[in-house]
Amino acid sequence: MSHPAPSSRSDLTLNAQHLSRRIGKREIVSDISLTLRRGEVLGLLGHNGAGKSTVLQMLAGVLTPDSGEISISGIDLLNQPQTAKARLGFLPETPPLYKELTVDAYLNFAARLRLIPAAKVHAALAHAKHRCGLDAMGKKIIATLSKGYQQRVGIAQAIIHAPDVIILDEPTVGLDPAQLREIRTLIRELGDAHSVILSTHLLPEVAALCDRVEVIRQGKQVYSADRSAFDHDGLEDRLVELTTEIAS
Repeated sequence: MSHPAPSSRSDLTLNAQHLSRRIGKREIVSDISLTLRRGEVLGLLGHNGAGKSTVLQMLAGVLTPDSGEISISGIDLLNQPQTAKARLGFLPETPPLYKELTVDAYLNFAARLRLIPAAKVHAALAHAKHRCGLDAMGKKIIATLSKGYQQRVGIAQAIIHAPDVIILDEPTVGLDPAQLREIRTLIRELGDAHSVILSTHLLPEVAALCDRVEVIRQGKQVYSADRSAFDHDGLEDRLVELTTEIAS
């Protein structure tokens, strides 16, 4: 895993300031601000329902915030969505797979959606498959693959266009221990070449993968820490306390 040194503003790949989102009169995300730098893995930690997926969907341009600003590699996501999204890769909690297709057919489709020139599709496909450990899976029907390999295919579609920022929403949910280890290794490797932000409700996931963590509870940021704080005595108890939902 990367442990980046303090860097210049030019290394800032994601800058989100004062994001809020409402459903009706209820504010489900309130005044969230996040930054991400090249070579960094940022964890968004919180219980299910804390607002993590809503934050990631706003960062990916799937949802429009009611207030706030988002830039990807200096490009305003709200004013220049097509240009900004070209710098983004997104794996939602439910991977957007067409399971009746082969891995190669699906990734070819993903490459065309990303407007990769025809002459470069083969190389992009080969690179994404190699990065995700799918070299031998190209002719396999996605529906026949294990959940772990389906997650790999989902990550491959998110990185096929070599984005600056990769957004992963609960990428290890439902995996068995061996699959979990493999996907964690892949995410760590991706963090060396890209910027990665991932949501999780698992504290060990943060300790295993992340350079920084932001804790979300009831749609609000309640705690921030960097890697140097992860091993401090009492941090785990503190995070458990912070992520415990207040009973209504």
